[in-house]
Amino acid sequence: MSGATDLWGEWQKHGAQGMSGAQALASELDRIAREGGIATPVTAKRGLSARLRYLSSGPGRHVLARHGVSARLLRSWNRGVRPSRAKLEAVDQAYQEHRRANLVRSGALKRLLDNNGRGRRIEIYPVDQTAVDEKRRRPTVTERSVQARYIWDDAVDAWGRGDVGALDEIWDDVITDLDSDYAAYAYVGSIGIGA
Repeated sequence: MSGATDLWGEWQKHGAQGMSGAQALASELDRIAREGGIATPVTAKRGLSARLRYLSSGPGRHVLARHGVSARLLRSWNRGVRPSRAKLEAVDQAYQEHRRANLVRSGALKRLLDNNGRGRRIEIYPVDQTAVDEKRRRPTVTERSVQARYIWDDAVDAWGRGDVGALDEIWDDVITDLDSDYAAYAYVGSIGIGA
């Protein structure tokens, strides 16, 4: 882990709830990526059909196969066999993975977040200490906000690869703008990106 996260040590020891900044950043990028995607659930016929159409290219079929959905299985679904819940979940995971790769490859997500060099504001919500005994709570840590610029190309690439280590380094760069209090934001309750 990075130097900033080391300063908080065993932050969950007494019941604080949250996640690393890198995990929060990945989770928020997932949320943004889902916003422009297929909204109908995979459990609905329309949602399943839309995902399968999105995955109908060669690379899409390859991702489906990696998730255990074969061409033979697809043919049986076309004949009326109802997919199992596990296979529906596999289709949804394949869709999310393929969409993520397409967003990274096209540069659309990078352009959205870079915002013509202006970047995006990140709202940072501190770890939840409500379950921590009052005498063991960290000093009050408030919500903070930072305008993040010039990190988005690297952040999106790291997110696309699932590289939490690189996201951790990027998160350290983001929170160093928060003055001497930055170590208190190595772990967070959540973040929000204004995109």
